Amino acid sequence: MAADARNHVTDGDRDGRPANGPAPALRRADARLATFGADALPADALPADTRSTDGDAPGAVCEAAPAMVLLPEAAGPREAVSRLRAHGCWYPSGGADGAEVAFICDRGGVPQLWAGPVNSADVRLLDSSPDPVTEVSWSPDGRWIAYTTAPGGGEHSRVLCVRPDGTGRRVLAGADPGSTAYLGCWSHDGSCLAVTVTAPSARGPGDVARGRAPTDRGPADSPLDGALPPAGWADRGGHATLLGASSYDAATWNGPATGTATATGTASSRPADVTAPPAATVRPDGGLSVYLIDPDGLASPALLTTETHAATLRACDLSRDGSLVLLRRGPRGRREAVVRRTDDASATFALPVADGDPWIGRFSPDARTLWLRSNADREYAALLAVVLDAQGRPDAASYDPLEAPHHTSVVAEREGCDLELLAMAHDGRTAALAWNTRGASELQLVETFPAFWGVPTRQAPDTTGPARPIPLPHEVVTRVTAAGAGRLLLALSGSQRRPGVWWAHEGVSLLRTPWSSKDEDAVPPGRPPVRPVPLRLTARDGLPLSGWYYRAPGRPPSVPAPCVIHLHGGPEEQERPIFHPLYHELTGRGLDVFAPDVRGSSGHGRSFVDADLGAGRFAALDDVADCAAHVATTGLADPTRLAVMGRSYGGYLTFASLVWHPELFRTGVAVCGMSDFLTFFAATEPWLAESAAHKYGHPDRDRELLRSLSPMARVDALRVPVLAVHGEHDTNVPPEESRQFVRAARERGLAAELLTLRDEGHDFLRADNRRLFRRAAGDWMERHLLL
Repeated sequence: MAADARNHVTDGDRDGRPANGPAPALRRADARLATFGADALPADALPADTRSTDGDAPGAVCEAAPAMVLLPEAAGPREAVSRLRAHGCWYPSGGADGAEVAFICDRGGVPQLWAGPVNSADVRLLDSSPDPVTEVSWSPDGRWIAYTTAPGGGEHSRVLCVRPDGTGRRVLAGADPGSTAYLGCWSHDGSCLAVTVTAPSARGPGDVARGRAPTDRGPADSPLDGALPPAGWADRGGHATLLGASSYDAATWNGPATGTATATGTASSRPADVTAPPAATVRPDGGLSVYLIDPDGLASPALLTTETHAATLRACDLSRDGSLVLLRRGPRGRREAVVRRTDDASATFALPVADGDPWIGRFSPDARTLWLRSNADREYAALLAVVLDAQGRPDAASYDPLEAPHHTSVVAEREGCDLELLAMAHDGRTAALAWNTRGASELQLVETFPAFWGVPTRQAPDTTGPARPIPLPHEVVTRVTAAGAGRLLLALSGSQRRPGVWWAHEGVSLLRTPWSSKDEDAVPPGRPPVRPVPLRLTARDGLPLSGWYYRAPGRPPSVPAPCVIHLHGGPEEQERPIFHPLYHELTGRGLDVFAPDVRGSSGHGRSFVDADLGAGRFAALDDVADCAAHVATTGLADPTRLAVMGRSYGGYLTFASLVWHPELFRTGVAVCGMSDFLTFFAATEPWLAESAAHKYGHPDRDRELLRSLSPMARVDALRVPVLAVHGEHDTNVPPEESRQFVRAARERGLAAELLTLRDEGHDFLRADNRRLFRRAAGDWMERHLLL
């Protein structure tokens, strides 16, 4: 461990605290919210976002701030007792000087928190508990490592922190049953961490509102009822479909005095007023809040913002003086970046941003420039810059309103490519840009120029230095982060390797960390992984489609193969040329795999993502049939031995394809898929329902559309055997979605099985369960396609 990190380790006192104490935002909020709860302060003493505007509940405030819970030490051995030869390492976060890195590794059979030097194999396990770790963030001062875990492997997560030597482990947020918390950014001095916390839901799997018994309505009924909001009500730009006690389509915001920001709707954009008042109707069973939390416990948690109708809400950056916070919020397909002042909680700027990686941008060191990864009014995301004034508002004097209607300048773009990842060096002067080029990654470093160089006139930051490409040893970058002066850490994945962490100093060639799996360890000897080839086709309505084809080893090119059409989740995910253990399992059994991007997938432009909205989902179902027809008519696949398989949204497409196109497939394997949109909306997490309504349809206004899109509505057309797989703790897509489809298939005399994986949620994270799933799916496909 680095010497400076050791010197900062304390037992809860201020010895390791930077001389200036907590970040300014935490000091101000702590003075205002010394004790935070429903009875702590009168309503008019709280920030506007914490006050209820519901006429039936005057003076009500948000849920109590998260409470810190100390935990026993759980540091493990430097080597896992049962180390997996083929393991993955991902989600790196560097220490203060970049010499050490914290990361997630599944070498012990479950994703856990590890740390160690970048140039030595001497790594250490910091938390040996069996709860999977999902995110990691090392504090800028090197004193704490924050991370997110999923207790029991389920969907509810909590935020913990631990010192780099494995001591001082504690829960910062999410310890209450039914609550969920996830990471935001650190303050730049490392004194506090932003954490998003969900309000505990009033709904159980069969409940739909606080105070309402599960028997008050049937499970297929919508979780929404009530009247439209009053005239002039506004909460979010675009065609927001917000779920709660009331159902409504949000009205248009008016542009703020500093200029008009645009929030993206389904097909067009509407002006967004970031200064609009809070909603007049408060949802009783959900919402998201962002707090600043002192991991030493010396200051009370401070509220930054609350949204009662939130789908997502994450603090991506704090200005160095703590006066501004950059938030990412909104449902899928309509994310936006919002700048708020921390002293009065007022929003000063908003702009649509792309889906994908949640770390959307960063302030310059003087907070006069905001760097954003955004696709506002664009098909593909680019690097944008916004000049801010001292109050965090766009500096109107820096822009020509005709050329920059959103007060933004495009400083880096590539034709036909999304800017997928954005990372800034600690000094704020260098940006690492990862571009998505037809599914593979290309990495560049560019020098950014601040908006003001001390000259009397201010200019928009419309230039950067020349781009320096960084050669990559593998196809896909999944994370880029700065680690000390001049050092980058990258999580890479490729078609021939397990996920690993690499590091580079001053932009020179990348070096693999010694504790990442070697390429030759990706699979057992004698079964090399298959390198996929790109495949392009045209849908029946003329839309270009593409995907990756995996040919089973040893099969002559002229011999049509039994083939599995595998469909990814999202639907905004994208097939990438990386190593998939499931595909390796299937190709090893003599089955080809075609993994396409049907409409709704990312990586092909915003119009392609939006092409499946609402009734466009029927065309997405046709895309699956067109992909199957293409591999059959080109001679790659045997048309009499086709199967369909997918996870999450891909599981839905699997159920749907089996009943919409029963003549195409011999069988299907649906993993964590929705079988009925109405029962899904009634039982899923409230914040997920907020996002899903924009993609699929509103469970009140679009009830008939959702019913017609649901596989259960056409289950009488099912003709083939089906295997469903589900995690027992999945609250995103509850297991009943699989159970009801399997029951219906059995009632019709068809072979149908359900595999329930213990201690898993929506994602399967434990090595033994992942192996069980792959083998069960392989056995099923072999039985129905090869025998």
